[in-house]
Amino acid sequence: MNITLASTFIPPPDAKLPDAKTAVKNEKAARDFEAMLLTPVLDSLQKTFAGDSKDAKTPGASDYRQMGSQALAQAIAARGGIGIAQLILRHLQPPKVSGGS
Repeated sequence: MNITLASTFIPPPDAKLPDAKTAVKNEKAARDFEAMLLTPVLDSLQKTFAGDSKDAKTPGASDYRQMGSQALAQAIAARGGIGIAQLILRHLQPPKVSGGS
């Protein structure tokens, strides 16, 4: 049995395409979201590979480590990241409807 699901989305006539300002806001939001997802991953990696040191027990060390992980995650996301932001942006774009034939 061969089942194919196909859907055609036709936007309503009053639907507006996103303007440049909205596109910039969406890109920033997608990058920020990717950075938020990467931060705990990088923090866990840092904890794993840092080992046990006297510096880790210093008051405030975990806060500095977290800030470092967050800054690294933001830098990675700003330069393309691991593709999460691009996936989000692709889903935010209006669907492309091909001409009928």
